[in-house]
Amino acid sequence: MSKFLYSLGKWSALNKKKVVSIWVLLLVALGALGVILKPTFTQDMTIPNTPSEKAMDVIGEEFSSGPDRAKIRVIFGDEDTLTSETGQKIVSDTLNEIKQDKNVESIAEPFERGTVSEDGLVAYADVTYKQGADDVSESSINHLKDSLKAADKDGVQTELSGDITLSSLEIGGTSEVIGVIIAFVILAVTFGSLIIAGLPILTAIIGLGVSTSVTLIGTQFFDLASTSLSMAGMIGLAVGIDYALFIFMKYREFLRSGMEKYEAIGRANGTAGSAVVFAGLTVIVALCGLMVVGIPFLSVMGITAAISVLFGVLVSITLVPAIMSIAGKKMYPKINKKKEQAATNFWGRFVTKNPIKLSVISILILVIISIPVLHLELGLPDNGMKAEDSPERQAYDLLADGFGEGFNGQLTVVADASKVDGDKSAAFESNVANLKQLNHVANVSSPMPNGNGDYAIITITPEKGPNDITTKELVKDVRDLTDNNMEMLVTGSTAVNIDISDRLNEAIPAFAILIVSFAFVLLVVVFRSLLVPLVAVLGFVLTLTATLGLCVWILQDGNMINLFQIPKEGPILAFLPILAIGILFGLAMDYQVFLVSRMREEYMQTKNPALAIQAGLKHSGPVVTSAALIMIAVFGGAIFAPDATIKGMGIAQAFGVLFDAFIVRLVIIPSVMKLMGNAAWYLPKWLDRIIPNVDIEGHQLTKDIESDKSEKNND
Repeated sequence: MSKFLYSLGKWSALNKKKVVSIWVLLLVALGALGVILKPTFTQDMTIPNTPSEKAMDVIGEEFSSGPDRAKIRVIFGDEDTLTSETGQKIVSDTLNEIKQDKNVESIAEPFERGTVSEDGLVAYADVTYKQGADDVSESSINHLKDSLKAADKDGVQTELSGDITLSSLEIGGTSEVIGVIIAFVILAVTFGSLIIAGLPILTAIIGLGVSTSVTLIGTQFFDLASTSLSMAGMIGLAVGIDYALFIFMKYREFLRSGMEKYEAIGRANGTAGSAVVFAGLTVIVALCGLMVVGIPFLSVMGITAAISVLFGVLVSITLVPAIMSIAGKKMYPKINKKKEQAATNFWGRFVTKNPIKLSVISILILVIISIPVLHLELGLPDNGMKAEDSPERQAYDLLADGFGEGFNGQLTVVADASKVDGDKSAAFESNVANLKQLNHVANVSSPMPNGNGDYAIITITPEKGPNDITTKELVKDVRDLTDNNMEMLVTGSTAVNIDISDRLNEAIPAFAILIVSFAFVLLVVVFRSLLVPLVAVLGFVLTLTATLGLCVWILQDGNMINLFQIPKEGPILAFLPILAIGILFGLAMDYQVFLVSRMREEYMQTKNPALAIQAGLKHSGPVVTSAALIMIAVFGGAIFAPDATIKGMGIAQAFGVLFDAFIVRLVIIPSVMKLMGNAAWYLPKWLDRIIPNVDIEGHQLTKDIESDKSEKNND
């Protein structure tokens, strides 16, 4: 691998214009194709074979109206009563204007259907379209929005909600720009040059642009949530900058030694490039490992992120050498070697002198931060957790004001009376009476039977919102309710939320064991040691629990939510723990490999554990520090994104990298390794003979090149 990357790096450097042109053409062509095909995104996060999905299937099969037609709820609010003659005219005129769209099938008007609040201040109408949610045209949505303007001018508040995506997707934004700017500052300090600092960002953006275009094209063939693209963007940008940084730093190191430019590029690609390929493949395997969970939207999310990492790797080993060739020796600024050496040596000496204090304090810090994870509560964000000025939140609050908080978490119950003997209508009414007796119920609708009377739909309005614990308890109580052999199927966003959370709760232990086992085996092969991989894996577990603990403390318990611009506390995103396991595992292995492989190389030469630790922290510590800061900057920028899902992922990944890089990898791992001494590198001889010898940083390449030179000189 290292020899191939060495040759590839040299070829890219010698053919720099050709390589740059290929990537630019690829970016433009795929980007144009992705836009022309008009990508569509789904908000569907259901899981097959869950109780809520079964209920939806029954509705689709047994009820002619079914969930096939798109519905939008138009909500009216007024300080004066809407039931007045003036208020009714405004509502009626608005709905008549909406009806002018030929794609509108029907409108359930509030004064005919009784969908007006008791005080008359809030009312809503349900607009049903002839198409499915994904097929409603943009012109129909624009017509709907334009129809509301007259009511707004008359002082009536109008809001929209429903199963059609009314907000346009924002790919990239202020939060991402902030992250890139901070990354640029870090790189400028690292390289001592503003121009050179922009190069890793430039190559990462090109790789991200290509991977994003591929994903946009892919939406024509599979369902993809917009949050998947945002997550892939965060990861792709972060690893793209980091991987370029690793190779850039290695190139600069070879230039310092007086090596010729093209040879230095080839060596950098063969050594650091090998580590980049290994690190990238590790992250890709972890992300693709999400497929074993068996949840479709999570699998697609993992694959989308893996594609962004793949292109980050490809750009790093092809485009980066070409860019380095263009930059030449400008990447080697004048440096005060004495100051740099003193700075890099300090931390290694400090850790090896105080291993007990540092390891105990660091472990205690992470354990304390982990404590809130004991009351972790999973869920999916609802519109009540969005920003107060967002259209979704405005609609949520207006309905809550008029009809109660539980109105936004209504449960759709499908009563299955196909096995009931006798009067089924009476059985349905009996069931409604039983439902009204349950705790936390605000209202139960009359049953609406299907054509043959075997099934009926009943709507339950809970007392509290969709993510309240009492609403979740109500869903379970309804499902447990049995009367006259009648099965109660529950669906709706709240029920789907519970089913997703339950399925993910079941999947987390198996996925975590899989990832941890994979990490241990991988590190045993890489470091040819038993104790070093064990400590590394336990360190990752600490990183994970501390990350989730902090997320619970902030997002669920509501601490510091104003600082992070979080509108409202709520449950932890249901799939965040699994995503954190997959993503943080890959990044943790990156830092472990870059740090400890250098320690192992030194140990094999000196057999001195302390010197090995100091050498690893001296040579690889600064690179890992810069790389981690860049990761934190990019992920941290996402914390201030408007979407609650992206915020949660940004907090988890930013603080996860912070804990893993600066506490686990730079403090706990070297401290514990110092305490273990020579035992850290113990490997039974029988195992040493079995496992393959992997040279992931390409150190063997240097020996081979030097050997070839010696042979030529002798000849």
